[in-house]
Amino acid sequence: MGEEGMVSEIKNTKVNPKLTILPLIALIFYEVSGGPFGVEDSVKSGGGPLLPLLGFLIFPLFWSIPEALVTAELATSFPENGGYVLWISSAFGQFWGFQEGFWKWLSGVMDNALYPVLFLDYLKSSFPIFNQMAARIPALLGITVSLTYLNYRGLHIVGFSAVLLAGFSLLPFAVMGFLSIPRIKPKRWLVVDYKKVDYRGYFNSLFWNLNYWDNASTLAGEVENPSRTFPKAMFGAVVLVVCSYLIPLLAGTGAVETDSGDWTDGYFAQIGALIGGSWLKWWIQAAAALSNMGLFEAEMSSDAFQLLGMSEIGMLPSIFASRSKYGTPTFSILCSATGVIFLSWMSFQEILEFLNFLYAIGMLFEFAAFIKLRIKKPELHRPYRVPLETSGAVILCLPPVLLLVLVMSLASLKTVLVSGAVVVFGFGLYPFLIRAKERRWMEFRSDAIAVGNSDNDVEGQENEASESLLTDLPSSSRTSCVSDGFEAVVKLE
Repeated sequence: MGEEGMVSEIKNTKVNPKLTILPLIALIFYEVSGGPFGVEDSVKSGGGPLLPLLGFLIFPLFWSIPEALVTAELATSFPENGGYVLWISSAFGQFWGFQEGFWKWLSGVMDNALYPVLFLDYLKSSFPIFNQMAARIPALLGITVSLTYLNYRGLHIVGFSAVLLAGFSLLPFAVMGFLSIPRIKPKRWLVVDYKKVDYRGYFNSLFWNLNYWDNASTLAGEVENPSRTFPKAMFGAVVLVVCSYLIPLLAGTGAVETDSGDWTDGYFAQIGALIGGSWLKWWIQAAAALSNMGLFEAEMSSDAFQLLGMSEIGMLPSIFASRSKYGTPTFSILCSATGVIFLSWMSFQEILEFLNFLYAIGMLFEFAAFIKLRIKKPELHRPYRVPLETSGAVILCLPPVLLLVLVMSLASLKTVLVSGAVVVFGFGLYPFLIRAKERRWMEFRSDAIAVGNSDNDVEGQENEASESLLTDLPSSSRTSCVSDGFEAVVKLE
């Protein structure tokens, strides 16, 4: 009778489809890139084609590949929703894990606020009405609401939509590259006017267009066989992202004589018209619009499932872990969408610099957690391990850390002050949530798994048990844990 009841329960339980390798590659692609839309500013701030071409060729070697490798190792070691929040909590304790989650979530929401803006920027050359605020504001709200609803309908829909959108968005640039071959003059690639170089804008553009490799880790609990799927998807996404930048830049700057000052958001559409005609211009504009949809969807999924993961380990109220009938975190999606709407009034460059600064702070902690876990917890189960010893791992992290410091040092005083206020707010928010949990002002999950609850050694065995459960057990056999905020007793179900 008991066995029959169990079988009946299993049959009646709706299992949400897991992400396979191709949708995961597409989601990572849209987390990081989405195509060459938005890289035009790098030509303008770089004073010509040479510096952007070198940047998108060299920068991935010192930034994208190390970040992708670190993400692959840690995401497979902690294959649960929440991603980097779990890494930092395991290495430095829940306080810093919460701060990491707060910084990266806010950075992600800022990043997502860019895409409706870019969507309209590509359309306004053909539809000037979008230059007027009376039309622009309703359009931004409409885009945000409709894309949020699509995200609500299910992650597997988002994943397969990303595959189709990626194919459609990249195809016109493949055509443009082919048509440009007879017109290319390699000497045009060597042009650079150092008097026009804006190093702050240049590095911010490179950094923004090649970061967020770690975002997909927040969806690890929704990936089929993450230990195998994640490393392969990361490798495929790195190749796809680099090619999606270099091919259009090589074609656009090599086949047409242009002034670097003309290269602003949406300029690839004009390049398409010069190379192939108006039909290619319209195709690129349509691809840009759809690509920004993919970027929005991927970022929204990452942000929402990060909040869900933080709720599952007791960092946020349980409402953030509530799922719709489609398996999506309803309240977390609404919370992220609200942040997008409030931030969409800011200018492109303002948003870009703020999100880069907060993202850089979070990434410094991630690289530090990677090294600390290698040293302090060599026994941690790592289904995929970067093939380097500890000394090699340190060397791997040095170039991206230096780039992070460089990007932060180029930030304006306004960005530093605002980011500092955000950090201080996060420091105050954590003890408030702990008090809310203790006083039962809000409901928190009583079965949450606590990871890295303490920075001292007294609770080390509890932390190791939590990590072992997270890394060794599948999501369907998760453990339960009774937590009072700082202490946890791990019990097998």
